[in-house]
Amino acid sequence: MITVSEFANQKIGVFGLGIAGEAAVASLTAGKAQIFAWDDKKTVEEGIYSNFTNWPWTQLKALVLSPGIPLTHPKPHAVVEMAKKHNVPIIGDIELLYRACPNAIYIGITGTNGKSTTTTLIGHIFKTAGLKTEVGGNLGTPALALAPLATGEIYVIETSSYQLDLLQTIRFNVTVLLNITPDHLDRHGNMEGYIEAKMHIFERQQKSDTAVIAVDDDYMRKALADIEKNGQQRIIKVSAHDTLRTGIYVQNAELHDGKFTCDLSGIATLTGRHNWQNAAAAYAAARACGIAPKVIYKAMQSFAGLRHRLQLVATIKGVRFINDSKATNADATSNALAPYDTIYWILGGKPKAGGISTLTEYFPKIIHAFLIGEAQDEFAKTLDGKAPYTRSGTLEMAVKQAADMAFKDGRKNAVVLLSPACASFDQFKSFEHRGDVFCELVEQLKHAS
Repeated sequence: MITVSEFANQKIGVFGLGIAGEAAVASLTAGKAQIFAWDDKKTVEEGIYSNFTNWPWTQLKALVLSPGIPLTHPKPHAVVEMAKKHNVPIIGDIELLYRACPNAIYIGITGTNGKSTTTTLIGHIFKTAGLKTEVGGNLGTPALALAPLATGEIYVIETSSYQLDLLQTIRFNVTVLLNITPDHLDRHGNMEGYIEAKMHIFERQQKSDTAVIAVDDDYMRKALADIEKNGQQRIIKVSAHDTLRTGIYVQNAELHDGKFTCDLSGIATLTGRHNWQNAAAAYAAARACGIAPKVIYKAMQSFAGLRHRLQLVATIKGVRFINDSKATNADATSNALAPYDTIYWILGGKPKAGGISTLTEYFPKIIHAFLIGEAQDEFAKTLDGKAPYTRSGTLEMAVKQAADMAFKDGRKNAVVLLSPACASFDQFKSFEHRGDVFCELVEQLKHAS
């Protein structure tokens, strides 16, 4: 845990008491701050907990805001308006981490998709290389729950657009921007607002710093042009396509840097073009920090992958059950549909803008779709006449129906794929909760077989 001493004997507000907020409370308490904390779900006022409307706003030195609290859209939360009214600085937990441990090396990773896999892979490479490394942020372990690090030691931090909006002074020594596709537009107003939030990761970088930028879509190529025009940091371009001849790119599952080649074809956790991009970006970040190519490649070969991201849960009666619960939008789900040809697809939840209309090219590979959650009716309309489907309602029913059908059909290379293309919050606490339930249901199937 990080001890934040900056606000010792001063009053500070913490709003939002999920895992990041609770970690902030613990870190500030250890640093002897006088804390006022609240969450919209809280009901009891005692100790440090009191409704934000009763906080001593004229005396607060900062408001630590959890990333899930609306800062600007669809409208600022009332606590944000209160802070602005009293000129109280609004910051996040990653900012506090930097202020508490300013001499460490900071590697920041963002993008619409792939950032958790890339963050985990970078951390694995650095640890394999024998470097003292802490990995967290949006990935799961809150920034302030990480161990304190000193000069030359490394934080690998996954950053969401929400978290990037709350940065003020942090300087990332290495930044990674993977891709940008429409997502979280309700929180950023429009695509321009979303892109602007992502671009915060490059702010304050200096000549000695490095920006790793994938150049596989139009949004990214524009981001590259903006950085080349306005930034001073070194730029490493990466691509999962074979069109890039400078920087680091992947061609036919081989990663090239101009001098060294890594064969990714035998690494099960880095299959598919989306993972090639993740691997190229992780390789670039590691090279920027001086890790030798052979060390990076060796680490990639032992990479265990990420839970809830194309995770093989079990193979039962020749059918593979794949947990891709982390796919909370259509673009992420496209990466899950691409590698397979015989798919019993479980999807649905709390729908996002655009639904699954961009996935029609994969519908011929769908043997049957099983729809759950709030998105059932919307997705049924999209699938109608293009792929057979069943309104299953719940994940439990969908797993049962998909397994029964796949076992009965006996098709070669069949997969039951949970890749929801939706947020989880209609029926689950998080995508992790949804994935864990899927894994439990598959384990029950396994024992019953």
